Amino acid sequence: MEDTQLQQYGVVFLLALVAIAFAFGTLALSVLLGQRGKRTPTKDTAYECGMVPVGPGNTRMSVKFYLVAMLFILFDIEFIFLVPWAVVYKAMLRDPATHNVIFVSMVSFLATLFVGYIYALKKGALDWKR
Repeated sequence: MEDTQLQQYGVVFLLALVAIAFAFGTLALSVLLGQRGKRTPTKDTAYECGMVPVGPGNTRMSVKFYLVAMLFILFDIEFIFLVPWAVVYKAMLRDPATHNVIFVSMVSFLATLFVGYIYALKKGALDWKR
């Protein structure tokens, strides 16, 4: 008997069905068999280091926080691109056709990021006191 591709994935589909049935089955059993306790309003309040919660639970964050976070991601991505380049740089230097190309491409990449860093400094993106 020849197996089709869909028949080969039958076991995967069966496993997915068992996982879904297990998840919903345990939820249903906990609702049906679980203990129902009486909850007071004090029991339902948020617990924060023993202090009574005052004010809204979510405060507004400064735009500076998000700007610094995006700059961190930008320079983190720079590092992610820089490490593989440094690993293959020595091997690329052996090939005379590519040793200038890899160096110039990384210098242009770093120059672009440096211009962005200078721009962020000039705009005061890293100044927390403003």
